[in-house]
Amino acid sequence: MVLPVVLPYLQTTYGLSLSVAGLLVSILWLFGSIGQLPAGILADRYDERKLMLVGTTVVAIAVGVIVASSSAIVLFLATAVWGLGHSLYPIARITILSNLYAERLGSALGVTMATGDIGQTVLPPIAAALAAAVAWQAGLGFVAPLLLLGGVVLYVAVPAQPSSGADGQTQSLGDTLAVFGELRNPGLGFMAGILFLYIFIWQSFTAFYPTYLTTVKGFSPAVSSLLFGFFFAVGVVVKPVAGASYDRIGMRGSLVAVLLPSVAGFLLLPLLDNLWLLVGVTALISTMLGSGAVTQSYLADSFSAEKQGTGLGVVRTTSATLGAGGPVVFGVVADYGYFDQGYVALAAIMAGVILLTLVMPQADS
Repeated sequence: MVLPVVLPYLQTTYGLSLSVAGLLVSILWLFGSIGQLPAGILADRYDERKLMLVGTTVVAIAVGVIVASSSAIVLFLATAVWGLGHSLYPIARITILSNLYAERLGSALGVTMATGDIGQTVLPPIAAALAAAVAWQAGLGFVAPLLLLGGVVLYVAVPAQPSSGADGQTQSLGDTLAVFGELRNPGLGFMAGILFLYIFIWQSFTAFYPTYLTTVKGFSPAVSSLLFGFFFAVGVVVKPVAGASYDRIGMRGSLVAVLLPSVAGFLLLPLLDNLWLLVGVTALISTMLGSGAVTQSYLADSFSAEKQGTGLGVVRTTSATLGAGGPVVFGVVADYGYFDQGYVALAAIMAGVILLTLVMPQADS
């Protein structure tokens, strides 16, 4: 989430339009999606700690290459590598949590995701301050050593887990294709569609919200980054509550509860210019962050332990690869002068997600 904060600087440095800037963000998420299927297969076969360490290291190196280079080609290529490194982390995190907290996965995942939002609250304003005071390279590059440190701490602190298969054992193509067959389950198919639409909305919004606040609402980059960070600060509260709600009342009620306020937030956003009113609107939109704890827990519970990583990889790769088109589509809309209308469209899509949630059949676990 540091990338959207430095995106205006990248536009200036490399002469990028909003559409091309959106393409850059889409490349990050596209390669972060493509890598999740092999990452899921690896999570079923290897110690998750190794995958998380490799993932954080690759991302740190890619970020270092971006800040050290002045080539637009290198910027896009390194961003793709960044996405691939990122893809190793999410599924390994979920599978290891499902082993450690099998009876409280929703709560555990909600708390873990909330700690991520603490970082997404604190780091964007720091990035904005460094970019304004020093250079955008400092605003992006300061996270690289933190990632390296975090990877090492993860490997040392997280207990090793027995893998479902021996290290190095190859999963057959048939095993992987069998997971695709499980998507014929109506509940899983619906959830994959819901996840695609949610990712499309989330990536479109986060890619350009700081830019929108600066160029359309007229706030300074510092204020815009603080408001962007506040979006994730609310998630620190929402995600554990949503995860605990999933454990107690199930998927349907929990998901509708966290998504409904965001519809109102998207509709109100183009209408308001007052900073404090926008704080309230941002809080409404940010309730959607709680959906991750619900959807990821539901999906993890829907697959057997032997196929959990692969199953999550299939669903997340399929959904997130399609959803990665959101930033470039939204960037094109903004380039044509329809920034405000784009948020109304996001509200309509979110309303569709809620409708799908209400009518989806329950999966047979």
